[in-house]
Amino acid sequence: MGKVSPVSTKYIIYANITIEGLVDRPDVIGAIFGQTEGFLGQDLELRELQRSGKVARIEVKLDTVNGKSSGQIIIPCSLDKAEAAIIAAALETIERIGPCNSKVKIEKIEDMRVSKREFVIARAKELLMNLQENVLPDSQEITEEVSQAVRMLEIGEWGRERLPAGPAIEDSEDIIIVEGRADVLNLLKNGFKNAVAINGTSVPESIKELCRQKTVTAFVDGDRGGDIILKELMGSTEIDYITKAPDGKEVEELTKKEMHIALRARIAAEQFKFEISGTKRPQQIQAENFRRISNGDRTDNRIENRVDNRNIREPYQQPRPQTITIEKKSKDHFKEMLDDLVGTRGAYILDKDYNILGKVPSTELESTLKNLKNAFAIVFDGSVTKEIAKSAEMSNVNFVVATNSKIRPNETKVTVLTQKDL
Repeated sequence: MGKVSPVSTKYIIYANITIEGLVDRPDVIGAIFGQTEGFLGQDLELRELQRSGKVARIEVKLDTVNGKSSGQIIIPCSLDKAEAAIIAAALETIERIGPCNSKVKIEKIEDMRVSKREFVIARAKELLMNLQENVLPDSQEITEEVSQAVRMLEIGEWGRERLPAGPAIEDSEDIIIVEGRADVLNLLKNGFKNAVAINGTSVPESIKELCRQKTVTAFVDGDRGGDIILKELMGSTEIDYITKAPDGKEVEELTKKEMHIALRARIAAEQFKFEISGTKRPQQIQAENFRRISNGDRTDNRIENRVDNRNIREPYQQPRPQTITIEKKSKDHFKEMLDDLVGTRGAYILDKDYNILGKVPSTELESTLKNLKNAFAIVFDGSVTKEIAKSAEMSNVNFVVATNSKIRPNETKVTVLTQKDL
């Protein structure tokens, strides 16, 4: 008999068979040929199809349980799909095998090309992953790696105490103070050349002088040691801003994105003193600022001045006007700030010049408003509720700007603006 080459097999017919008695494999094969012979026409005669190589050797698997036989029939073929379906249907006409009644039920017709395609796709994915893991870096990656190495070589010593520092300490107006040499190296690696380390918990005299001359941000580890250094710095120097690594992390192990998020989440030292004098721990304050930062990454090495300390010390004291006109300039300011907050669940508190007096989570906005007087506007990522509107009225707030509102216009004296209004 002819055989179908495994390469040319297109379909495999799978059939289940149950027999009311004990039979052998040759009995089943004989019944297949004998009981399908003659009624399908000469072109679909199983014996002729085997001789021409269009049907392969028929496989029969039998098991015997309690005096009955059952199993599976497997027929590989290179017919087209219609012919394969006809052969499969013909198998179900077999009613007796030897002296026993039987029943044949087609389980499925498997398209070998689909199976091969699925294998090809799965294997191609595996090969591509291996290729990407072992491929040589492109020119951009090589350039970045070399640039990082060069930047790390730029670390030097600064001041009378020969403190580890980046090369831009003298030229930069904004300075980052960190704990140790490894922190300076990591900042250099990621493009920040304006960092200096204090090398311990005591504050060197050079750092005290630097704080009087420059705008300084203290960037410490997210642990108890970082809290101790912050306390020492704020007790003996004039720090402008503070920020911390995420809780449990050190500055020396942060990625470039984590550094940018931390520096953008910094808060004014005055705000920090005010908040830690209440019930909040430093980690809570920092976590709130991390949550307000979007996932975007900024590559500007100059620290962004987002908070004006003078506005925190001297809030706007003008009485609230009776008639409020919303100018295009005001809407533009509000829209820019609201876009910056979308997705962060944070809130900005503004004075009349649109300077940010402070930043808090939206969940704490209501309680924060109760302790504020004469803030000009509130911009936050969330919905305006009756409670927030009432607190804003009591604090003489002119504008409440939010992503949406759950109150009607006549329910509050405060001017409420939503995203669609801007």
